[in-house]
Amino acid sequence: MSHQRALAASSSSSVPSARQPDSPLRGMARAVGVVFLLVGVLGFVPGITADHDELHVMGPESQAMLLGLLQVSVLHNALHLLYGVAAFACSATPSAAHKYLVLGGLGYLVLALIGTASMAAGLDNPIPVNGWDDLLHYGLAVGMVGLGYVGYRRHRARWGTF
Repeated sequence: MSHQRALAASSSSSVPSARQPDSPLRGMARAVGVVFLLVGVLGFVPGITADHDELHVMGPESQAMLLGLLQVSVLHNALHLLYGVAAFACSATPSAAHKYLVLGGLGYLVLALIGTASMAAGLDNPIPVNGWDDLLHYGLAVGMVGLGYVGYRRHRARWGTF
């Protein structure tokens, strides 16, 4: 086995060492986590969330609007916080960070599809969403899956597979 292959094999573990810099996947998951934590907290802040007095636990009766655009509820904000905490927990290893980005992105795709379908059918959704929320959720789905893909390719190019 050549020296480069031996080095690559020894450095392909998911735990960074002095010889192995942090995987881009871990940093990407942490960056996404920071955004989710920030959005989750801001959803409870009057002034940043318009009609804060209309913030309900869940359901379409919650008319609070983050940044005046995005309909939120206590449940919606809590889910953002949960996604943020999960990002940091999953950033412990490149493999878990990759799963968080891809599966979390697919989760947002499902949420966007449910939001779009419930609005089209006139059904109530326990997580209040409006058209702006749905667009953002579609964007998050594409962005998170895309980060998972790009991050994995960068990780694999440097350290190989997980």
